[in-house]
Amino acid sequence: MLTQLYKDSDAVGLSERVRKKDVTALELVEQAIHEIERLNPRLNAVTARLYDQARKSAARPLPDGPLSGVPFLLKDLSVEWKGFPVTNGCRYFKDYVATTDWDVAKRVRNAGLIPLGKTNVPENGWCIATEPKLFGPTINPWNANVSAGGSSGGSAVAVACGMVPLAEASDGGGSIRVPAANNGLVGLKPSRGRLTFGPDVVDYWYGAVVFLCVSRTVRDTTAYLDTVAGAHPGDPYALPLPEKPYLSTLSEAPRRLRIGLTTRSPNGSPIHPEVANAVKTAAKICADLGHDVEEHDLIYNVETFKQTFARITGVQSAAFFNGCAERFGRPVTPEDVEPATWGIIELGKTVSGIQHSDDIEAMRKMSRKIVEELTPFDVYLAPVLPVPPRPAGWYDMSEPDIHVYNERLISDILFTAPFNCTGQPAITIPVYYSADDVPIGVQFVGGIGDEATLLRLAAQVETAYPWKDRHPSVFEN
Repeated sequence: MLTQLYKDSDAVGLSERVRKKDVTALELVEQAIHEIERLNPRLNAVTARLYDQARKSAARPLPDGPLSGVPFLLKDLSVEWKGFPVTNGCRYFKDYVATTDWDVAKRVRNAGLIPLGKTNVPENGWCIATEPKLFGPTINPWNANVSAGGSSGGSAVAVACGMVPLAEASDGGGSIRVPAANNGLVGLKPSRGRLTFGPDVVDYWYGAVVFLCVSRTVRDTTAYLDTVAGAHPGDPYALPLPEKPYLSTLSEAPRRLRIGLTTRSPNGSPIHPEVANAVKTAAKICADLGHDVEEHDLIYNVETFKQTFARITGVQSAAFFNGCAERFGRPVTPEDVEPATWGIIELGKTVSGIQHSDDIEAMRKMSRKIVEELTPFDVYLAPVLPVPPRPAGWYDMSEPDIHVYNERLISDILFTAPFNCTGQPAITIPVYYSADDVPIGVQFVGGIGDEATLLRLAAQVETAYPWKDRHPSVFEN
């Protein structure tokens, strides 16, 4: 009975059962441990197990809240949870254990979520697949021959196959939305400034990087956003919190929305037919719900974007490793990282201060133009990837030529990375499956600071087109 309850319920539903004393948090933790141990040998989603800490947390009195008592997995990238490893999927960090708690860690713990371990990531998050040399590849539970997505691939697979109902994720160019799309999940990239990296870090990639989660339901994602949202004093992009929690307004139907959509690449070329069908499917659902939907292609200079994005993120990566050298007492070497990571660091070192300043201004101008062009729409509907999930191994971080690697990588994030740069929120939902039953997600993009509209629209679509109970076969077996 517990197994079926665990599989049938989302995180908010499980927490409600804990409050009603139908089940204890410790029983849920033990069930989650059972599922991880049953499935992880096949899927390699979890790289660090922290079961003793989880059992102790579950045995303590729990706070009130919509996610209290729920088992949870942390993404093994950047965020500091005191006493937990932070390997970033990289040999250079393999022995590092966090010594502090970031604000987001405190908020999650105070909400009663119970971390059980850390999930697999590509090295330093610089990939939209999860195939690090340090821990090996994470396997897509829908089809082992295609990518699980990244960089939140371990988290997405853990949720998709039922290890946990909710897991931490982050996104600097598509790293929440791509794995959510590839695994049939909900993945919200919040607005720039919606939550903090404080107190230890002020900013990643000029506000392009954001943290949140992947889940099976819109209400789980919404409850998690309520849990972690909020700035640290002095944050540069801080957004005010909404007057009421997002979850309390989720059941309100959105007003009639004007929704733009595209089924063409930003350079004007066609996208894969199945991806176009996914967008058209979402568009029809929205039209049937009473929204106004119209085609509007978002065209920008793709080559300029690729080069500018690569240089900006290269500089930021080089600076990050330079700071780590002071902390660890030695600089990173080619033996510490995969070839693509070394190439990113070396690329960043070649960029002059003047060039970097010019790149930031160019990217901000391009971002402003995108926001201006989409202003007539309440929501913009677009693909996540221009193609169905790529074959496993497609994004190969053993590629020594960083320009070759970046061309392959950035060509596939032309629908996601621009919205990291603009700071707009975007949510991925699963409304379409390929001919071989692999999810192909689409994304809704909203106005800066307007997660509420995206969440209410996604919830409305979820009611009309339920997806929570559609699972890969390993979920039941």
